Parts: sequence; C-alpha cells; structure tokens
Amino acid sequence: MTDHYTALIIASLVFLGGVISVETGISVALIEITLGVIGGNFLNLSPTPWLTFLAGFGGILLTFLAGAEVDMVVLREKAKESLLIGGISFLAPFLGTIAYCYWVAHWTLNASIIGGIALSTTSLAVIYAVLVETGLTNYEIGKILMASCFITDLGTALALSIIFAEFNVLTIVFAGVSVLVIFLMPRISPFLFKRYGERVIEPEIKFLFFILFLFIYVSQLGSSHAILPAFVAGLVLSKTFNENRILQRKLRIIAFAMVTPFFFINGGINISLKMLYQNFGLFVMLFGVKQVTKIAGIYPFARRYVRKEAMFTTLLMSTGLTMGTISSMFGLSTGVIDQTQFSVLVAVVVASAILPTFIAQKWFYPSHVTNGENDNESLTNAKTGGEDV
Repeated sequence: MTDHYTALIIASLVFLGGVISVETGISVALIEITLGVIGGNFLNLSPTPWLTFLAGFGGILLTFLAGAEVDMVVLREKAKESLLIGGISFLAPFLGTIAYCYWVAHWTLNASIIGGIALSTTSLAVIYAVLVETGLTNYEIGKILMASCFITDLGTALALSIIFAEFNVLTIVFAGVSVLVIFLMPRISPFLFKRYGERVIEPEIKFLFFILFLFIYVSQLGSSHAILPAFVAGLVLSKTFNENRILQRKLRIIAFAMVTPFFFINGGINISLKMLYQNFGLFVMLFGVKQVTKIAGIYPFARRYVRKEAMFTTLLMSTGLTMGTISSMFGLSTGVIDQTQFSVLVAVVVASAILPTFIAQKWFYPSHVTNGENDNESLTNAKTGGEDV
C-alpha cells in the first residue's frame, strides 16, 4: 500500500467524520476513532511512520489545548472541592485498575500501570461540551466540574511522565528546558501575540507549534514524554487564551481540522476487532472496574459538596476520551502493552465517554440549577465565551 493511498483514505475519513459529527451531534473524536477502526479492520490501513509522527504531535497538541481550557480563577475559587473530587477521581480507578490487571488479568506490572493511567482519566472535552451545551458553565456546578477534571488529568499527566521516565543526564536537560520555557511563555507570549497577531501567516500559532515540537524533541533526548510540559504550558497560557478568544478559536480550528484527526484515526487503526471480540469479557470487566471505582470514590465527596447534583457530577467525572487514548497510545508505541491490551483499553475509554454521559444527561441533568431552584447555586458574572467545541 502506498503512502498516497493511505493519505487519500485518511483524508476521506477525516472529512466524513466531520460531516457525521455535524449531522448527529456526536463528538468528532468518537467518530474519528470509530472510522479508524473501520479503516484498520476493513480498508487495509496500517500505521506508517509519517502517520505515527503526526498522530504523536496531535496527541501533544490535544494535551496543550486541554491545559489551556482550565480557568485558574475557577480552580482557586473551588480548590478544596476540586482537589478532593478530582484527586479521588484519578486515584480510585488508577489503583483499582492496576490491581485487577496485575492480579486478576495477569498483565505485567508496567502494562497494569498503563491500564491504570488510561482508565483513571476524565474527559475534559466531554465535560466541557456538555456544560457549554446545557449552559452550566455559568454556575457553581460547572465550575467544580471543570476544576475537578483538571486535577484528574493533571494526575494522569504526572503519572505517565514520572513513572515511565528513564532518568539519565539528558533528563535533567529536558526538565530544565521545560521549566524555563514554561516560566517564560506567559511573559513573552502576550508581546508576541500582540506584535505578530492578526496576520494571515499566523506567526503566533507557528510559535506555539515550535514550542510543542521543542518539548517533543527534548523529551526524546531525556527518554521521557512531552505530555506534562505541554499540559502545564497550556495551563500557564490559559489566561492569555481566555483574553484572546480569536487566537484560541484559530488554534482550535487548525487543531481539529487537520492535526488531531490523525491522532484519533491512528488510534482507531490500532484497534483490532478480532482481538476485542476474543477478549470481550476483559473489556466488560475493565469497563466495570473503571465505573465502579470512579463512582465509589467520587460520589461521597460529590454528595457532600454538590448534594443535589451528586450523581450528575459523579457520572460526568466517570467519562474518558482524549487523555485515556493518549495514555494507551503511549503504552503501545513504547511496547509496554500489546495490540490486544491496547484494543481493549481504548474500547473501554470510548465506551466510558458515551454511556455515563448519556445517563447523566438523560436521568440526572440538574434542571433545578438553570431554573433557579437551587439556593446553593448562584449565577456568576464571569465571561465564559460560550464557544462550541
């Protein structure tokens, strides 16, 4: 199969995924993963070096965008609630999945840890889309959900970067460069964006891409991964993006139009339906482990801090998508997990993005909040932007 054929098929799948997403209202990430599965299992697509490279960059760009979505004001205002809900949202499934994979499924320890990381995640994309669609971004419940999701994903990024880092002399270089760049970015970016922004050649976006490629390069030198610095870089620029919605929108357009689709489609290509069918029992058990540990861990804290919206909060915090897929892809690309384990993990991640969200919106949507019936919820005057994801 030629690269030209692979590029043509993937381009057609990317376009088709966009059309289906618009017509159905389903997250384009879910559709692109599904189309990747079809391409890998029925259209004879397989990962190529250029596709793997683009997919890797797409994953890092998604991580950066996830960090940029966090509102630091919200995080400070709801620090206690978000730390407790977000912290247990990461820790409970992380430990529960490792225990099941290692002692019951008999995976290797490292493969079990990858499984724990992949299933510990909460989908910022899913939560953000639901909150924007329902108008809950302006309310206290929306604030707590977004801040808690950040804590969970930060735990994921830290675990993946620290546990699987192969420390050597160049690891210090990687850490030093990352810290220096993250320190300087919020100080020089406003000047660069103001001086070079609003131009058709988009120098400010090229600058951000340069920074992400720099993280990727120095992380490879240091035998580490660029997820954590990319996530923190997005976080330190979140205020800048909140004040510059045009730049944020342009970066999203470039990312979701032709960069991140390679990540999701490549992930789907690596899912073997045959292997998933042969290990369907494992899929069911891991999905159950994620949901049971998430719900058991989150619900008591949600019941305490957002009593009327406890189950809604718990279910949305039980979703997963982008970071779970990134973690699984990392495990596959480094040889920590095999294609069978990868197929099962990504299938669980995708299922967790769909089922808990559907149940939360269908039976536990907090209509009393937007109807003004909850005395503990108050509408904020903060500007949220209200853009579609």
